[in-house]
Amino acid sequence: MKYNHTQVGYLMIYVLIAISVLFAFIFNQVWVEYYTLTTMILVVLILIGFVTLNVTIDDEVLKIKFGYGIYSTSFLLNEIDSVKQVKNPWYIWWWIRIWFWPKKTIIYNVSGFDAVEIVLKNGKIYRIGTDESQKLYEAIEIAIK
Repeated sequence: MKYNHTQVGYLMIYVLIAISVLFAFIFNQVWVEYYTLTTMILVVLILIGFVTLNVTIDDEVLKIKFGYGIYSTSFLLNEIDSVKQVKNPWYIWWWIRIWFWPKKTIIYNVSGFDAVEIVLKNGKIYRIGTDESQKLYEAIEIAIK
């Protein structure tokens, strides 16, 4: 089964806008050194890189990619042992997180708390945040059979 969905992190867009306005204000008020301007641009580019999360499933691979590709990873479908729908706790937040309790889990998320958890045959656990957890769950379930 083919699957492709991009989730937008609207809170991250608001943060990006607020920081951009702040940087523009600073830039217009004071003399900005080269390294300060470089740091401002770098911060904005990193934030842009985490505004969306794209999940793609083809015949062999489940791929996830943040933004324009600032971070991406993939999982072979034949290495996925199980899949289930889950809700992340409120304190997990977004981006890429490692959660150590009760089991080490790597979480990829840009918005919301709904996710799909995959367990690989080697025992590693990953959670992929999504705003359409039922569709993603079904797509992975079909793809790994």
